[in-house]
Amino acid sequence: MEWRDLPTPCYVVDEALVEKNLEVLKGVMNRTGAKILLAQKAFSMYGLYPLIGRFLTGATASGLYEARLGYEEMVLPMKKQGKHCENHVYAPAFREDELDEILTYSDHIVFNSIRQVEKYANKAKALGKEVGLRVNPEFSTQEGHAIYDPCAPKSRLGVTQDAFMEKCRTDGEEWLEQIDGLHFHTLCEQDADDLEKTLKAVEEKFGRFFPKLKWLNFGGGHHITKNVYDLATLEKCIKGIQEKYGLSVYLEPGEAVALNAGFLVTTVLEVIHNGGDIAILDTSAACHMPDVLEMPYRPPLLGSGSPGEKKWNYRLGAPTCLAGDIIGEYSFDAPLKEGDRLVFEDMAIYSMVKNNTFNGMPLPAIILKEKNGNYRLVKKFGYTDFKNRLS
Repeated sequence: MEWRDLPTPCYVVDEALVEKNLEVLKGVMNRTGAKILLAQKAFSMYGLYPLIGRFLTGATASGLYEARLGYEEMVLPMKKQGKHCENHVYAPAFREDELDEILTYSDHIVFNSIRQVEKYANKAKALGKEVGLRVNPEFSTQEGHAIYDPCAPKSRLGVTQDAFMEKCRTDGEEWLEQIDGLHFHTLCEQDADDLEKTLKAVEEKFGRFFPKLKWLNFGGGHHITKNVYDLATLEKCIKGIQEKYGLSVYLEPGEAVALNAGFLVTTVLEVIHNGGDIAILDTSAACHMPDVLEMPYRPPLLGSGSPGEKKWNYRLGAPTCLAGDIIGEYSFDAPLKEGDRLVFEDMAIYSMVKNNTFNGMPLPAIILKEKNGNYRLVKKFGYTDFKNRLS
């Protein structure tokens, strides 16, 4: 398929750019001995799992369906090739009627509370699974995105130092024999300096228990493949924990695997004027790139500028009935017209995994740009995909 033949809207994932990111992550693993997992919550294009599995240690899931997907599409194929591959799962709470199936797919299961450890750890250990506990260091490094801050007041994510120590005072430290490792996840699109500060807080609050453990999971949110990311500090953090406590270290980035490796191609349907020029596209922020409204943020657009930077200014919006379904304000060197194609960048992550069919909006097709430059249609969606979600 040629570029001109792509149906719009469509997500285009560039295989070569994903592999470039994987090379960076593999380099961190090779230099430190850390184990890096794909966080499927950010990028679940399982057609690329065989590629990702060749570079990384495995995948991590947020529940039953992701656990099964990672197992079927990455773990099993890798194991058939003789490669070690792990499947980890964490959830704020597990359903009892799903736990047996989750345990069939996972190697590591991380619980969010002491109560969940009490209920389920023995069953997991009896099946030979590694058991972890998520902790909350109560140390926020977020700026402006409270929705993504697991250390915010009244957070439901992770066990605080007070709760951890109360369990030790009440039952002694023998309960830690059920725990193989601790997990913390506090970052979101952040550099290694925030990890370094967070790790210090984790060590201050929970470090006395590290000698009883096998591993420490640094969670996700590490922007490792961003050009300005401080790899040296990341690797210093990893090696420091390994050398001081003899622990294995896991990281589970999602964005870093497919950062800047995907695009959303859209067509201008109409240009109207109401206090300014408005272009209505065949894509939607609410349906196809929800983070634009949730975070919010202004996605990069190939060839465009900030408002007023170039001669022609437009507000870009969707064809849905939601008044606020606006992608953003952009400027261009030439006026937009019906049929023009626009290309939003960095659209591999948190797009396919979060999209929806509000207003009956069609889901974008998924295209893989292969390393030879060919565009291959991976999946196209239609009316039945919309209808089958309803009843």
